[in-house]
Amino acid sequence: MGAVDREHYGPFQERLARSRLLFLFTPAACPGRDPFEVLAEVLPFVDIVQVRPKALAGADEAALSGAGVQSARETFELCQRVLECVQRSGASTLVTVNDRVDVARALQDAGCAGVHLGQEDCPPDIAREVLGPGALIGLSTHSLAQVALADSLPVDYLGFGPIHATATKGYARGLGAEAAWIAAQASDKPLFPIGGIGLANAAELAQVGRAAVASALFAAQDPAASARALRALLNRGAED
Repeated sequence: MGAVDREHYGPFQERLARSRLLFLFTPAACPGRDPFEVLAEVLPFVDIVQVRPKALAGADEAALSGAGVQSARETFELCQRVLECVQRSGASTLVTVNDRVDVARALQDAGCAGVHLGQEDCPPDIAREVLGPGALIGLSTHSLAQVALADSLPVDYLGFGPIHATATKGYARGLGAEAAWIAAQASDKPLFPIGGIGLANAAELAQVGRAAVASALFAAQDPAASARALRALLNRGAED
């Protein structure tokens, strides 16, 4: 698995290096149940929570595209609630915010670890200048070329996908688990495959050892059990 950029290495990066499961926290993707109840249940089993107020389609696909402008106030309030939930739980889960570098900066003292950027969002070098060397900066990638380019950028980790086909325009075909493995081997940064990942196919990513999920937990009858099982499947690569 990829190493962390040592130029920007601190406590958050140390925890990132050990991270396996990233939860895309999009309340709109959790119909019929309080999303914060789901969050509280899965916190012991997830390493990173990426806060995104709204999903434009499916939660996984929306996080992939990075499309749409999110309200600073809405993002701030949601991220603040997530941080409070993590603190109450005593979990060591990292919390990042999608897209909004301004919100990530405003909540740094409250524990926000950083920001996740899409290809069309704030340039990573500007985000690094605003947030400082210790913050986490993630970047969505959708091809091996973008992964290669990201190695020269001041980012700490990558999202890569979609691994499986989605209904979102522009993502009609998945890149596949093999492409995720190749991308993870090619990059010196931790890489989280994303898009259509669940219990039925997570074992395909054991060699990568990481994944980002949303509906796999939000739609589960027992979110905690699903998170635990996903983590076990991803851990198989470390055991081999």
